[in-house]
Amino acid sequence: MTEPVLYVVDGNVARITLNRPKASNAADLPTAYAFEAAVKRAGADDEVRAILLSGAGPRFCAGGDLAAMATAEAPAGYVRELALAFDRGLRCLAALPKPVVAAVHGAVAGAGLGVVLSADLVVAARSTRFAFAYTGVGLTPDCGVSVLLPRAIGQQRALQMALTPRPLSAEQARDWGLIAEVVEDEVVLARATAIAEQLAEGPSTAYGEAKRLLRNGWEASPEDTSRDEADTIARLVAGKEAAALIATFFARS
Repeated sequence: MTEPVLYVVDGNVARITLNRPKASNAADLPTAYAFEAAVKRAGADDEVRAILLSGAGPRFCAGGDLAAMATAEAPAGYVRELALAFDRGLRCLAALPKPVVAAVHGAVAGAGLGVVLSADLVVAARSTRFAFAYTGVGLTPDCGVSVLLPRAIGQQRALQMALTPRPLSAEQARDWGLIAEVVEDEVVLARATAIAEQLAEGPSTAYGEAKRLLRNGWEASPEDTSRDEADTIARLVAGKEAAALIATFFARS
């Protein structure tokens, strides 16, 4: 049986690949469980310093597997468990103290938006289309999309995606703040790999703490954020990583 999610460590980069190409990498329950396990594996491996997400086949991720939902013995229970399980994996991904780079192509729809929004840097192939998709089949967002999408692109644009059927082009997704970069189709994986490898060679503690502060800042009060920032920078300035980089900075001056 083909594994729904592939996990390979290449150097200091963990490569997590959605591997249901015939289903457009749509997530069923085994995929959600396997994805969560892969993310936790990357988080627990001290040798892994960056994560690269990608999708096998012509599309990155079409969201939840509608066929699996429709044929489940108890569809409501199945969909609830699928949404919760996939969301656990995505929350874990967003909380990793390691940078996450996603290479997306073809189509990103439904819960696939949740994957994109949970990554830190997203590189898209120029032909990629981004679609809300849920309402088109009479469903509503899951996997944190109802919170993360308005944060990324603004309330009005999020509502436009939800209430109109027109998908976003890669360029529009970049201009709206949904993704970081657009490249030609044939180099998307190579470009994302290069970014992940560069990040894996960088100051991993600083990357992890910066990521945490920026993501937590949406939910914490300004006062709590200020204290957290002060405590974190004070802790890091006394560490070996910062000491070495500061010494290098002065050596170049």
